[in-house]
Parts: sequence; structure tokens; C-alpha cells
Amino acid sequence: MKSLLFLCVANSARSQMAEGLARQHFGERVRVQSAGSQPATVNPYAIEVMAEVGIELAGHHSKSVQTIDPAGVDVVVTLCAEEVCPVFLGAAQRLHWPTPDPASSDPTLSRAQLLERFRTAREAIGAMIARLDQQFLS
Repeated sequence: MKSLLFLCVANSARSQMAEGLARQHFGERVRVQSAGSQPATVNPYAIEVMAEVGIELAGHHSKSVQTIDPAGVDVVVTLCAEEVCPVFLGAAQRLHWPTPDPASSDPTLSRAQLLERFRTAREAIGAMIARLDQQFLS
């Protein structure tokens, strides 16, 4: 069975959404994990927009990349865009999907604007997962 790791800095939004989408897409065909170099709390907006498509993230927690066994990962996907992506040691195939961070501390953004940013990230990641299935994991 192939193993897929989604990697970001905080493991709070993009990589968590990618993990949920990939688990839904691949089912039992692929072992899916996510982690970050500086784990934080799973973003409530990520939980909310994933629930809209039937994926439950409320029970998820952010994990450190240091807890992942590099020997057990076939493909690692980094999702960082404007920040520096964490490095993953190991022989895994590496892919980079630069996805802007939907989280923002900008106080001028409304709840609706933040949700839209998270939905945009969710849809972009979902499309990349479908392409990954066709290209690498079939």
C-alpha cells in the first residue's frame, strides 16, 4: 500500500484539509497522513468547510513531522506557498503544491471572506489530489 504525507508548517489548515480529502478520495488504497514542522491547533474554519463536504476534521489534531517515520512514506506533498516549507528527510518522492494559506490574522476580513478563502483552498487541493491519483498512485 502506498503512503502519502501532506506537510505544512502548522498542520492546522491546508495539510489537514488535504489529509481529509485524500482519505475520502483514496479510501483504503493509500495510507494518508499529515504533519507540520511547528504543529498548532486545527483551524476552526478548516473544520467547518470540510464538514460542508462531509469530511469530519473535528477529531483531528496537529502532528509534528518528527513523529513520522520517513521509511514509511512513499510520497510527500508540501503545501506551503508564501512561507518556507518544512524539510522531510527520507527517500520519498517529493511534490510541491503551493497553496496560499487561507488563515489570516487580518482583522478587516469578514467571516464570509475567511470561509471563502478556506473553500478556495479546499477545492484547489481536491483537484490536485484527483490529478495525483491519475499520475502517481493508480
